[in-house]
Amino acid sequence: MSSLRSAAIETGLDYFDSGAFLENLSEKVSFETESQNPDRQGVMLDYFREIMIPAFEEMGFTWRILDNPVNENMPFLYVERIEEEKLTTVLGYGHGDVVLGMEGKWRAGRSPWKIEQDGDYIYGRGTADNKGQHAINIAALGLVLKSKGRLGFNVKYLIESAEEIGSPGLRELCQQNKSLLKADLLIASDGPRQQAAKPTIYLGSRGNRSFDLKVKLREGAHHSGNWGGVISDAGTILAQAIASIIDRNGAIRVAGWRPDGIPEDVQAALAKVIFETSEEDGPEIEPGWGEPGLTAAEKLFAWTSFAVLAFETGNPARPVGAIPATAWARCGLRFPPGLDICDWTSALRRHLDENGFSDVVVEPQSMGGFDATRTALDNPWVRLACKSLEDTTGAPPVLLPNLGGSLPNGCFMDVLGLPTIWVPHSYPGCSQHAPNEHILASVARQALGIMVGLYWDIGEARGAVARADDR
Repeated sequence: MSSLRSAAIETGLDYFDSGAFLENLSEKVSFETESQNPDRQGVMLDYFREIMIPAFEEMGFTWRILDNPVNENMPFLYVERIEEEKLTTVLGYGHGDVVLGMEGKWRAGRSPWKIEQDGDYIYGRGTADNKGQHAINIAALGLVLKSKGRLGFNVKYLIESAEEIGSPGLRELCQQNKSLLKADLLIASDGPRQQAAKPTIYLGSRGNRSFDLKVKLREGAHHSGNWGGVISDAGTILAQAIASIIDRNGAIRVAGWRPDGIPEDVQAALAKVIFETSEEDGPEIEPGWGEPGLTAAEKLFAWTSFAVLAFETGNPARPVGAIPATAWARCGLRFPPGLDICDWTSALRRHLDENGFSDVVVEPQSMGGFDATRTALDNPWVRLACKSLEDTTGAPPVLLPNLGGSLPNGCFMDVLGLPTIWVPHSYPGCSQHAPNEHILASVARQALGIMVGLYWDIGEARGAVARADDR
């Protein structure tokens, strides 16, 4: 590692140690950018204008606000710094919106809109998802600029305001602005590392679909003593229908939802992924749950999973002795890259009909529609990124073919045609989408050094990696 590179990485660590990162993140978290809350629709523009734009202008970026093609209340911030047209161009991405703050539900009376550090834990809404993550990357760009006087590559950056409600308009924006967003690769950060202590790179994400299952048998409930045993129960029917979708151990039963297999290079990469149980990294993995014959990594990153997110029948708040006439469940489907999912609703409809559940209605939801994507494991940018993280940390990163969760990565891969490299700065136990969301100070500090090193190496790689025009 060169002394100049090492010195630049030290500036990343110093930036954290000085308290500057925490101050920066505190400003970002204070903006209540809840995309799920209609009363907060104007806050994203304030976030852009008061926080993001000044930071980019200080680094010599130009900017513009882009209208959302499908919802005028959910704009995009686009910035760019073009040093030389012939240089590599990196597209960055993040989202400034967060889920609901859930005030009053945080431990120790904490406010979701105020940063509070307790040892290694830095609490606040958006610390992990996604303000803390894009704060690290943008700060790292600035630190490389200060160290070198230039980046050595061009940067375009897109910040959206509605990722937490399914990124409405992002795909359309990318389709309409292919020239503006033209780049050689995407570097972004979201989601968790595989484990807190393991720097991670992933190359895409599983896709997801959200849908409701509904049963309506008649108008109104009827007394279970007078009618029990002679009329059907909507809750029982729906429970049995769900039980036909997966077996009692979580294995998928719907034809068309199961992959034909796992590619050999993906198997080889996942064979190196080891899960070590720790309190920090979430619940203990249950070996008996999911597709038999697969490793935990294969189940999580290369197979399909199904979940019942909510179930309601009767009156859960005040149960009464009546046979319910209706039942409802919100369900989620996660699926790996390579699985043809175009016909997923028809596959489920056929399955339910064949198993005697023709009275169960399937209603796809508009939210939860990200496609599954995966950059090739042998892509030269992947090799560069892996080497960069190893040079910085002294150990090879965990390389995941794709994240187990879902992201709008298809907009960048399928629409813009970019290889995508994600370097997450959170960890599985971060409580994102829940009260007590946090990042770990130790991970954030290391991540600043990692991203300084990665941006440094991209700037030094001129000619070493083929540009998009030559692929």
